[in-house]
Amino acid sequence: MTKRSNRVAIAIVGAAAFTLAGCREEQVDAAAFPDLQSCLDQASPSGMVTAQDCETSFAQAEALHVEAAPRYDSLAVCEEQHGEGACGSEAAATQGGSSGIFMPLLAGYLIGNAMSGRAGMAAAQPLYKTSDGRYTNAARTSVFSNNRGATKMSTSQFLRPATTMGQTPMTRATAASRGGFGASGAGRTGFGG
Repeated sequence: MTKRSNRVAIAIVGAAAFTLAGCREEQVDAAAFPDLQSCLDQASPSGMVTAQDCETSFAQAEALHVEAAPRYDSLAVCEEQHGEGACGSEAAATQGGSSGIFMPLLAGYLIGNAMSGRAGMAAAQPLYKTSDGRYTNAARTSVFSNNRGATKMSTSQFLRPATTMGQTPMTRATAASRGGFGASGAGRTGFGG
């Protein structure tokens, strides 16, 4: 190989390395809380979350829950996916939805630090129980071992899920064809205490 060929090869390898490095997803600090009070108990002006962050994020998670929670055509199908006692009617959750459509109850929420204002992202995500006792977000991009703690997560975990409001609710067959709610989660993550 000539000197020129060596330089070209090194330049190509260097460019490829920079390209691959640019493809890595940004990591953000994230925290999960089972409810608003748990977040407020851990809030501090100099910590990851302030009381205002807790309240704003909880309100965002509740709004996203109403908009994007999975919806089922019966209580039995919902409980097969989320566990016994973990579901309620859309009418109760949304103050105006159908009493014949069922949704999982909000089982916590996930806050992504520095996610606010990013296009296509939601700084707070609702969490739902899965039938095996774990937790997942509305987009089903992650499954968590519990609903409390803090970790670093990729920004893709905060993609805004598709709306389910006004869509045909899942039937037993639809849920089974998708492998069950939470079964297709891309990431398996645990939160530290």
